[in-house]
Amino acid sequence: MKYLPLDPTIFINNRKRFSKKMLANSIAVFVSNDEWPSNGDALHAFKQNSDLFWLSGIEQEDSMVILFPDCPDPKYREVLVLVRPNALKEKWDGKRLRAAEATAISGISTIVWLDSIDALLQGWIHLADTIYLDTNENDRKASNVRTREYRFVDEMKLSYPLHQFQRAAKIMKEIRAIKTKEEIVVVQKAIDITENTFRKLLKFIQPGVNEYEIEAEIWHSFLSQRATGPAYGSIIASGDNARTLHYVSNNAVCKSGDLILMDFGAEYGGYNADLTRTIPVNGKFSARQKQVYNACLHLHNYAKSILKPGISVVDYTEKVGDEATKQFVKIGLLNKPDIKNEDPANRAYRKYLYHGISHHLGIDVHDLGTRTAPIQAGMLFTIEPGIYIEEEQMGIRIENNFWITKSGSIDLMKNIPITVEEIETLMKKKK
Repeated sequence: MKYLPLDPTIFINNRKRFSKKMLANSIAVFVSNDEWPSNGDALHAFKQNSDLFWLSGIEQEDSMVILFPDCPDPKYREVLVLVRPNALKEKWDGKRLRAAEATAISGISTIVWLDSIDALLQGWIHLADTIYLDTNENDRKASNVRTREYRFVDEMKLSYPLHQFQRAAKIMKEIRAIKTKEEIVVVQKAIDITENTFRKLLKFIQPGVNEYEIEAEIWHSFLSQRATGPAYGSIIASGDNARTLHYVSNNAVCKSGDLILMDFGAEYGGYNADLTRTIPVNGKFSARQKQVYNACLHLHNYAKSILKPGISVVDYTEKVGDEATKQFVKIGLLNKPDIKNEDPANRAYRKYLYHGISHHLGIDVHDLGTRTAPIQAGMLFTIEPGIYIEEEQMGIRIENNFWITKSGSIDLMKNIPITVEEIETLMKKKK
C-alpha cells in the first residue's frame, strides 16, 4: 500500500458493530475477491472485497475474516485467514503479510494460514447454529459474473445443508452506511488530496491542453500524495463532452470559450473522495456560462439545506426537482406550458438534469445505503446537481461530499473553490 498505516480502531469498531447485529451462536465468514484474468497470462489489478476490507483493512488476495462471537474458545472469536508466506512466490509477486503485520493493520490477534483453515472452520461451524455469508447487494450492481463470494455460498450450503443461513449483506447495508468519526478522518484525507490536485489543475488548464494531459496531472498528483490512485475513472470532459455523464475517453483538445467538467477523486486508505467542478478553459466564464453555473450552484446549495436526517433520498430528489424547475424557468430552459404539460413520471426538468442528486459514498464510490428509508446522522453523501443543455453544447455539474449530522450536514469539501469568482481568481494566478 502507498498510504500511511490507518488507525486499526476503525476496523476493530467495525467488527464490533457487525457482531452486535448477529444472532446468538452464529458465525460469519467473509472471503476476498477473485484475482481476475485479463489477457494472455495477465491479471487485472487486485481489488479487495469491500466488506472484508471494512472489517479488517486487509488488501491481500486469498484472505478471509471469520467472526464467531459466542465461540467457546475466546481465541477464535475473531480470526483473520491469510496465505502462508512463500519465499519462492515472493520472488515473483512480492512480499506477503506476516502475522504480526496483519494484526497491526486489522487489530485481529488470531491469524490462521489458509492451508490449515478447513479443519478449524468445520469445527467452529459444527458449534454454531447460524452461518452468515456475504454477497453483493449494492443496488447499483450490474454484473452477472458469479464471483467468489457466491461460489463460497454454494460450497457452504452444500457442506452444511441443515444449518440456518443469514445474509451478511443485509447487516452491512445498514451499518456501512453510517460512518464513524475514525472513518471520516480517512475520507477527509482523500478529500484533501483531491483538493490539492484541483488547485493545481486551475493553474495548469489553458486552451490547447488535451483532456488526457489533465488526467495525467491528476494521476501524478494523487500518487505523489500517497493516494492509491483515482477512486474511479476520471471524467475530463470539455465542451459538449460534458453532457456524457460517464465520459472517460478524455482525448479531446480543450478549446478557448468552452467549459470543462472534471469529475474525479482520490482513493486513500480504501476510502474515496468524489469531486466535480466545471471551469472555463480560458479562465473566464462567459455571461451565459456564469448564469447557468450559478443556477447549478443554487441547486447545490438548496440540496445542502434540505439533506438532513428524516428525509428519504426519493423525497429529497423530488424537492430538488421542484427547485430545478424554478431555476430552469429563470434561465430560459423551461416555460409554463412545459411545466403544465409535464409527465409526472418524466418531469420537464429531466430534459436538462437527467441523473440523481446524491449517492452514498465510502469504501465504494457508490456505497451501500438505502434510497427509501429516512436518512440518518452519520451517513456520507455526495451532492451533485447538473445542468446539461444540448442546444448550447454545455454541461455543468458541481459536486461536494457531506457527512450528515443530527441537525444538518458538514461539507467536507468546504475549502475547495466553488464560486465563479473563486475559480476565475485562481485561474488568473497561473505560473
